[in-house]
Amino acid sequence: MGTVFVDMSMSLDGYIAGPNDSQENPLGDGGERLHEWVFELQSWRAEQGLDGGKTGQDDEIVAKSIERVGAFVMGRRMFDNDDGPWGDDPFEGPWGDDPPFGTPVFILTHHGREPLEMDGGTTFHFVTEGIERALERAEEAAGDGDVRISGGADVVRQYVEAGLVDEIQLHVVPVLLGDGIRLFDHLGTRPIELERTRIVGSPNVTHLRFRVVNERATENEER
Repeated sequence: MGTVFVDMSMSLDGYIAGPNDSQENPLGDGGERLHEWVFELQSWRAEQGLDGGKTGQDDEIVAKSIERVGAFVMGRRMFDNDDGPWGDDPFEGPWGDDPPFGTPVFILTHHGREPLEMDGGTTFHFVTEGIERALERAEEAAGDGDVRISGGADVVRQYVEAGLVDEIQLHVVPVLLGDGIRLFDHLGTRPIELERTRIVGSPNVTHLRFRVVNERATENEER
């Protein structure tokens, strides 16, 4: 069993998206600012099918994060910024015909739907049985790879609270958004201990990585 990890960009005041997110504006007002640091990196550009890009420590961190993933889990709102029935002509996500995942992606939803096979190796699977079943399926699909919990914030919180996340990596961007969607709002009152395993600073972003101190992480280390 591989590692289950969260990997997200976040403003200094804790937001992962701006306000007024929608299908036309998936990152919310001002949300793209949180990802500007990654747009010119070679590893990110290659994942999007683009040439060129910058190398260096930021690029190395992103490249390793991309390489380790065998499957993704994400929430319905991250997929299409909606939570209702799919309708007659359901949205196929904001990434176009060739999404940048290249692996199975398991979408948590209350409304069933047949798997959606896209170009480039991405297949979206729609899971109605809850977070544990979605993770089970993702781990089966990932094989020796890791599972990335991609978001949104509510999905990340559910997995963290359930003790199902081994590692949290945050890329803290030096900006105060002031409004939007916070990653760890409404997390609960029980403390969740973290062990810092890496901190890397660059002019545009600070990379923080933590091991989540829970039973699952301990079992993985003992294997």
